[in-house]
Amino acid sequence: MPVTVLILLKLYSNIRLVWQAFITLQIRIIKLNPFKVMRFFNCLQHTGYRCFVIFISLGSLGIHSCSEVKHEPKEVEIVKQPEDLDKVVNERIPEILRYIEEQDGKLNDSITLRLIAPAKKWYEGKEPMRTWSVQKQWHPLADSLYRFIGNCEQYGLFPYDYHWRELRHTFEKLQTDSATMLDAALWSRADVMLTDAFMQLIKDLRLGRLEKDSITTRKILTIADSTYLELLSGVLRDETLLPVLEEQEPRLQAYQDLRRSMKGFTDTMDRTNYTYISYFPIEIPEDSVRYLQQLQSRLFEGGYITFNDRKADSAELAAAVRAYQEEKKLKVDGKAGPMVVKSLNNTDREKFVRLAINLDRYKLMADTLPSTYAWANIPSFQLKVWDNDTVRIESKIIVGRPATRTPVLTSTLTNYIIFPQWTVPYSIIFNEMLPKIQRNVAYLDKENLMVVDKNDSIIDPNEINWFKLNKKNFPYLLKQRQGDDNSLGVIKFNFSNKYSVYLHDTNARGLFSRADRALSHGCVRVQKWDTLSRFLVQNDTIKYRRDTLTAWMARKEKHTVYFSRKTPLFIRYFTCEAKDDTIIFYEDIYAEDKIAREKFFANRL
Repeated sequence: MPVTVLILLKLYSNIRLVWQAFITLQIRIIKLNPFKVMRFFNCLQHTGYRCFVIFISLGSLGIHSCSEVKHEPKEVEIVKQPEDLDKVVNERIPEILRYIEEQDGKLNDSITLRLIAPAKKWYEGKEPMRTWSVQKQWHPLADSLYRFIGNCEQYGLFPYDYHWRELRHTFEKLQTDSATMLDAALWSRADVMLTDAFMQLIKDLRLGRLEKDSITTRKILTIADSTYLELLSGVLRDETLLPVLEEQEPRLQAYQDLRRSMKGFTDTMDRTNYTYISYFPIEIPEDSVRYLQQLQSRLFEGGYITFNDRKADSAELAAAVRAYQEEKKLKVDGKAGPMVVKSLNNTDREKFVRLAINLDRYKLMADTLPSTYAWANIPSFQLKVWDNDTVRIESKIIVGRPATRTPVLTSTLTNYIIFPQWTVPYSIIFNEMLPKIQRNVAYLDKENLMVVDKNDSIIDPNEINWFKLNKKNFPYLLKQRQGDDNSLGVIKFNFSNKYSVYLHDTNARGLFSRADRALSHGCVRVQKWDTLSRFLVQNDTIKYRRDTLTAWMARKEKHTVYFSRKTPLFIRYFTCEAKDDTIIFYEDIYAEDKIAREKFFANRL
């Protein structure tokens, strides 16, 4: 017998007193109907004490479990009197909200609220609670919000993030089934979903879905609950929705251009749901098995292999890959390497995800940029210098290889050096140069390198035992003499950063003719270095006359040039942009889109 019963029996010798205490306890905890309980007690009086004790024991066991039962809101509740519909809906909305809060946002298997707190505050402060409809009719704003959600791909958003499936079912059901017009449960759920959808749209349009990173310049990365309430109140007061939603978007011109081009893309995109191949690196055997399964499925979907009901052998897969390579004009070797996988994944649906990612990258930036700034976009291999909303310089650039990436950063160009020396970073010394020097010391002369000690004294390289040197023991610096054959070329642009990278000219200018220019150790090589250098000193013509700079260049003299107008520099990673209302996609050379796709958007499609 439970301890609760023993205590009760010891405290009360009179059965009726014990039973009255039990009635009070049960009514308070599990809200039993007191009249039913009393009728049951009257029956027990004729069955004896033992039956009563058994009932008390069972009741005591059930008190805790019964009190925890969460009653899910009704799926259907047809109101008998049409005039009572508003009243019942207003009663059911708080019940739904309480249940959802207890269930961590989940109403049922298909409905989960993502912004519970502001939604709850909205309804707590509203009378009547019903927001998006009256009696058996939608408010015009509900229709507007419903249509916006259905077309939100044009904003780089995913309709199903905003209860699209459930709302579409509700709207269609109310149009085709007159009996549901009096379903208070249906109207209540729809009201809560529309409120949550509106607030989530505000959040995603303003802040995006990516996490803050090292180059985030947006200062405010949260939205106060009061802001959601104010915006929704304004929408209802002014009876206008679209301007309020679009006001949340970044004002940056590049974002606006790309977003305006989204409609043309989404109107014509192929929505076939092809298998996405999670590609390299493959780190565990299970990944390899999954990769081969995904590869076969994708080749089957494209018609390059005729079956998918059994595992293809290596020869069959190779034949299918060769067929794909031939059609896409790739190198034909039957091997599904990174280029083949990237090509197979380059579907319209995956392009849409990349567009969504890039739009969200703008949302991590401040709403405005300086009047003058330099913008280097790594995937497009391009540098632009903007001045008063006009592109003054547009230059090809060379960026870091995937193994030696150019970092994304925000800084300020402060000066440049004409005919600089290059101090070789230790990472390049140990990873590339030291093994070559150990094989042949003449490598140093070939690369115009000199060895200096900590006092900057030049050391004869033939007097050094290079085989004793390593990462823990290397008391020297390697410097490349200034001149046309210096790796930095004839100029180096300095800006503060923790990565020891800079913009510079190059002694291998022929590389600018390549389409893929991810070739450096991390620094950014600028083709139009001369135009950039003159632009930076355009406000300093008295101090640095044009003929003076020309003379220094002709004489190959080393000079450091400081300019009065410091120019902000943004090195960023955007894999698509809009030009003349056409979207251009760039190679995801550092797999940043792939990482963001698999972390934030894997289950969106």
